[in-house]
Amino acid sequence: MEPEFFINSEETLRRLYSATHDLAIQKIQETLGVHAQEFIRRSPFLCLGTQDLNGRADVSPRGDPPGFVSILDDRTLAIPDRPGNNRLDSLSNIVANPAVGLLFMIPGFDDTLRVNGVARIATNPALLETMTVNSRVPTLAIVVQVREVFLHCAKALRRSHIWDSTHHQDRRQMPSLIKMILDETTGAPGEEEMQKIDAGLEEDYKKTMY
Repeated sequence: MEPEFFINSEETLRRLYSATHDLAIQKIQETLGVHAQEFIRRSPFLCLGTQDLNGRADVSPRGDPPGFVSILDDRTLAIPDRPGNNRLDSLSNIVANPAVGLLFMIPGFDDTLRVNGVARIATNPALLETMTVNSRVPTLAIVVQVREVFLHCAKALRRSHIWDSTHHQDRRQMPSLIKMILDETTGAPGEEEMQKIDAGLEEDYKKTMY
């Protein structure tokens, strides 16, 4: 794209939009109010945004039964780290650069909750014990000191129809997760062998979810 179409200053950017209305500014809080806390207790899913020291960004999904994020007080949250692929992208970023952003979602709610803050990696046994699921204790927790909290309007989720089952797509229209990865790396095997690999992944999910 031609360079003249890129925006390089906030002043130029803001000229393209009308002024922010007062409520959008006033809604930002420094602590978790009663409604924010209730939202978090109901949420089974969040996205965790991090960056390394060079500004390389990452967003990681985190999910568990509703209430999996512990509210330690009105300025502190704790997120259990469940088994994953052990890339540790988010955790490594937090060690290097503790600034994080969280986006909480609740199935059926078009509103979302945004929390910005500073995170640390914790291995406190007493804390981790409270996060036990299926008799398995998480290796660590992400403890977030809250800096900004605000509810986000429903427009994005309503435009996407994300909870509307009539807009849900058939997962079978795309290859399995492993096949897509193999197609773009070492190459996927034939259909029969691929079915065995996919079945193995499903079995692994059952054993390693926690």
